[in-house]
Amino acid sequence: MDTAGGGWTVIQRRMDGSVPFNRTWEEYKHGFGNKNGEYWLGNENIHLLTAQKNYRLRVDMMDWGNQKRYAEYDTFRVAGESDGYRLTISGYSGTAGDDMSYNNGQKFSTKDRDSSGFCSQLYGQAGWWFRGCTLAFLNGPYLGNCGNSCSTQGVMWYRWRGARYSLKSVSMKIRPR
Repeated sequence: MDTAGGGWTVIQRRMDGSVPFNRTWEEYKHGFGNKNGEYWLGNENIHLLTAQKNYRLRVDMMDWGNQKRYAEYDTFRVAGESDGYRLTISGYSGTAGDDMSYNNGQKFSTKDRDSSGFCSQLYGQAGWWFRGCTLAFLNGPYLGNCGNSCSTQGVMWYRWRGARYSLKSVSMKIRPR
């Protein structure tokens, strides 16, 4: 809540692998986990929030050496279920590199409703906005500290640590512009 001026609502958090993110469409729709630990707020809740007014997104990340990076986007919106929880994102600034803009315009995919065709299956059956398949993948399997020898299924931010490095912690936060 206090990050970068405060007022943020956390919509996703990964920190220890205690909550599996290989979930179904319905689970991602309604949300899962514990708001004091690892969780996904739910696509329907994210949609309802971002449909009310204009929101920005901040992604905070930490690697296994406790180095931190962030990415902010001036525009973040998730469409309703009838449009597949399609992502609208733009206006990058930060220190991590712009990996989320690549997924702009994509529908959400899960292991049982993969609008990408195969990316959810390829990337550990977790939910995300895939586009051939992705550069950022914050809902991937929590692989722990495997250095640069992880599989490409982990908690990934490509432009910072590459495809074979799984981050120690990430959080996605939104606040009105």
